[in-house]
Amino acid sequence: MEKPLVCITLRGRTVEEMVNDASKAEISEADIVEVRIDHLWTIEEKIRSSNDSGNSEKEEFEVDISQIDFNELDYEEAIENISSSISLPLMFTCRPQSQGGHFPGSEAERMEVLRKAISTKPDWIDLEIEIPKENRDELSQMAGKETKVIASMHPKEGIPHQSEITQDILDAIGSGDVVKACYNIKDKKEALRIFGAALDLASNDANFALMGLGPGGDWTRIHAPILGQHIVFATTESGWHLAQQGRINASDLMTAWELLEYC
Repeated sequence: MEKPLVCITLRGRTVEEMVNDASKAEISEADIVEVRIDHLWTIEEKIRSSNDSGNSEKEEFEVDISQIDFNELDYEEAIENISSSISLPLMFTCRPQSQGGHFPGSEAERMEVLRKAISTKPDWIDLEIEIPKENRDELSQMAGKETKVIASMHPKEGIPHQSEITQDILDAIGSGDVVKACYNIKDKKEALRIFGAALDLASNDANFALMGLGPGGDWTRIHAPILGQHIVFATTESGWHLAQQGRINASDLMTAWELLEYC
């Protein structure tokens, strides 16, 4: 049974924070680290709130994410610094808001960011399948043989039938070295559709990464080795909330694989 590659999506909203998290990812034995370039245009603020509970007062925090304008960040310098500071195999992603990301600029500006990212010769680049063909072909050609392409899709309109998920992955083969699909799910019934599609794909030679965000979304990550998934995305973050979000801590993931005797 072949062990999937473990890609840790780096936490942080500044170059320094991402580089620091890369050190934690290395300790967690990540095979790849993903840098969400679009997060560099965001600011995270924890707002303290008070919640009365009986006679005691319990402090709680709410996280507020705000965005800065495109021109407020020197993205070329940021990408260069990240590329030169991280020794692990690197994946660059710049997700548009239409697919759940935070990039604040126009699509033309996002293409410039992706061109800059590819010019640093990362190991991987994430190119959404929905990128117009002319632009996508240009970026894929720039990537060449040195940079592998993740052909990603992040549907927001709900979870299709299991067979449709399977077909969407198969239709995308050839668009990149690995096809990645991530769905927002609201319950475990929807999670079962994703898991079923992964089972369908297990007998196929396709390189894929299939997952969900929401309850049960981590099932395909935990059982990735028997599902034939090529890459599993994880985090250095920890806490009970990850399971409800469909995410998983990298160390917990590898422990689960050992306990299940997957590797």
